[in-house]
Amino acid sequence: MAEDKEPESGSTARRDFGIYSQPESGRSFGPGEVVASIVSVLWLVLVGGFFLFAGNTSAPDTLSAVMMIVAIGLPIALIWVAAITLRTSNEMRQEAQRLQSALDAMRHAYINQAQAHVARPSMEQRLDEIAASARQTESAVATFASRRDAGGAAAAAAVQVQPQSAARMEEQPVLALGPQPGAGQEPLSTDEFIRALNFPDSPKDKDGFRALKRALDDHAAAKLIRAAQDALTLLSQDGIYMDDLKPDRARPELWRRFAQGERGRAIAALGGVRDRTSLALTAGRMRQDTIFRDAAHHFLRQFDKAFADFEKIATDQEIVNLAETRTARAFMLFGRVTGIFA
Repeated sequence: MAEDKEPESGSTARRDFGIYSQPESGRSFGPGEVVASIVSVLWLVLVGGFFLFAGNTSAPDTLSAVMMIVAIGLPIALIWVAAITLRTSNEMRQEAQRLQSALDAMRHAYINQAQAHVARPSMEQRLDEIAASARQTESAVATFASRRDAGGAAAAAAVQVQPQSAARMEEQPVLALGPQPGAGQEPLSTDEFIRALNFPDSPKDKDGFRALKRALDDHAAAKLIRAAQDALTLLSQDGIYMDDLKPDRARPELWRRFAQGERGRAIAALGGVRDRTSLALTAGRMRQDTIFRDAAHHFLRQFDKAFADFEKIATDQEIVNLAETRTARAFMLFGRVTGIFA
């Protein structure tokens, strides 16, 4: 059976869980065998008593002798078949309980291991590590915990932000998320906003880091980015990663109705996250962890406000692209848990 203490590694977990331990084969008779023995002895006593008090009888022929042996031995055989079946059933039930305990312990160890490798520094702490080098500015930010890296931890990376003139910038819609940019500062485009909400895919994702830096320079967009980063980091502590969720797609019309204030079953299709484990873990922590619950509600409010502004200028395809981001998946998960789509 699994020990109460938490395993420290995969090999230790296998040793502590006792998956390979087998029940003792040489144990003494169980209750079923004892009852079968008593009943068998009683039956033989009754049969012996019958022949003892029946008196002298003529010698039976061969067929009668065979039938007599069957009549005496068959009940005993049935009694022991029932006893062996009962014992086998009990052993299988115990083995099933051991396997279930081992699976529960392995899952618990997996979640603890994921928590131990999750990087928890906030965005503000990472941005404090900015260093000037040569004639260019490098911004050090991290790949967020919404992505499961090969090493199990979110890696930090730096990307060079190249200044561009307005003539070289591709014309894109401007988001009305924050105050108007000053002279020489380009407004945040819808494509940059969407890419920022998905966060960088890897330390080499220069476009992702550039979009993230641009979004953090926008006052309103930065509020959503930081709220999403906090929510994703808290979810990762329970082993919940947005890359693992495969939500059902919803039509852009439903997203527009949500942006215009509609709630309830009419937009239930927006809650496309079906992963029962993630939903159960999130709901449980919402009930038990006040900080987690406050961060989730703050994130939902920021997403609601930002998406209401985004919907006014976005095309249907841009809404679809935003729905595929890690931030939108976190919104779907929290929305189902908090009952927005109920």
